[in-house]
Amino acid sequence: MKEFELKYGCNPNQKPARIFMENGEDLPIKILGGKPGYINFLDAFNGWQLVKELKEALSLPAATSFKHVSPTSAAVGTMLPEKLKKACFVDDVEGLDNSLLACAYARARGTDRQCSFGDFIALSDVCDVTTARLIEREVSDGVIAPGYEKEALEILRTKRKGNYNIVEIDPGYVPQKRERKQVFGITFEQGRNDYKIDKSLLENIVTKNKEMPSEAKRDLVVALITLKYTQSNSVCYAIDGQAIGVGAGQQSRIHCTRLAGGKADTWFLRQSEKVLSLPFLPSLGRPERDNVIDGYINKNEEDVCADGIWERYFTEKPEPFTEKEIKEYLGKIDGVSLGSDAFFPFGDNITRARASGVKYVAEPGGSIRDSLVIEECDKNGMVMAFTGMRLFHH
Repeated sequence: MKEFELKYGCNPNQKPARIFMENGEDLPIKILGGKPGYINFLDAFNGWQLVKELKEALSLPAATSFKHVSPTSAAVGTMLPEKLKKACFVDDVEGLDNSLLACAYARARGTDRQCSFGDFIALSDVCDVTTARLIEREVSDGVIAPGYEKEALEILRTKRKGNYNIVEIDPGYVPQKRERKQVFGITFEQGRNDYKIDKSLLENIVTKNKEMPSEAKRDLVVALITLKYTQSNSVCYAIDGQAIGVGAGQQSRIHCTRLAGGKADTWFLRQSEKVLSLPFLPSLGRPERDNVIDGYINKNEEDVCADGIWERYFTEKPEPFTEKEIKEYLGKIDGVSLGSDAFFPFGDNITRARASGVKYVAEPGGSIRDSLVIEECDKNGMVMAFTGMRLFHH
């Protein structure tokens, strides 16, 4: 296939639209279902690069959940503890522990379930039946993978009345070294960002505390590769082989850190007994439960515990999750890793990160205030590595 005609570009008024290879070669993909759109392909190709690099760096199956050209999360395949299974709504999935790819997607999809609503999925490995069954029950726009088991493909082809977007990509495809795009009719050209991210990037530890366990190195690699495909400015919190809070596209780095930290806090709080035991009405679907849980934790648009409101969601009135209880629960969290796509200009980022249990940090360094940032890490007994590599993505 030399080119693929799209219904329209980013918006319905942007026609004509297509994807094609400038060198005239065949596209490295097959469309096995649906008709993906412009933004779908942006998510698919960015997501594929992310999971491919995670697999190469950590030798584990990887998955990501993309929305509007940034990952809501990414994860490698490690088995989920029971509380996390319940928090991610996958505790009823038979054979989950037998598929590390399914575990990776369960983690990626379950991290920020509100932002993952209507996601585009990327898988590093051939999609198996367990992973397909997970995808089948979620609201999603499509999936890209290097292949699909026969039964898995049959399952996915039933989604959206047969119109679910299913893309197969050639795993051996290597893009050209230079990439181009146009803005306002002007062509930009740059070398592709093919900088390799692995654990060797974390050797320049600049804090007094030099102890960085292998698990933290794994999590920092997950965070950094996730950031490589996240709209900048961006910050990523990670633990247990998955990104648990991604702050994307903010003009100020502290806003990235706060946004990502708030998402990480919500992810931890979803696993608390108080949230896991919420008495939902059996008629309430998973997306509605996600919204209610977020409201219960973060006190958003409505008080879900108020009289006249709780009856819409619960079989009995739940006790509110008080600020004191939340603070006490989060105060016990530790061992979280954090990556930043550029240097931290002020120590306030470290202060905010520590409030969400961050112990390990990786950032490029190079700020005139590096010494103040290091001092803040030392004050909190944290470990920080300077990577010397910026990861802006636009």
